[in-house]
Amino acid sequence: MTGKIQTSNVTNKNDPRSLNSRVFIGNLNTAIVKKTDIEVIFAKYGRIVGCSVHKGFAFVQYISERNARAAVAGENARIIAGQPLGNHG
Repeated sequence: MTGKIQTSNVTNKNDPRSLNSRVFIGNLNTAIVKKTDIEVIFAKYGRIVGCSVHKGFAFVQYISERNARAAVAGENARIIAGQPLGNHG
């Protein structure tokens, strides 16, 4: 046990605060990129409370909208596993 807090897989809450603090990550090569990779990349913008990875895309759920906006601004078009991300808040 490393002491790392495991983030939830829940990113689909519909309350307005959750919606505004969630980041969509598109064009993701999920055959290569895993949940832990996403968390490492996006953790620098704030506390992640949820991360869900799907075929070709992922969602990261932050505590605050400010964190989500910073992540979108900082990571839009970043190249991961040879593909540019498509981030949309």
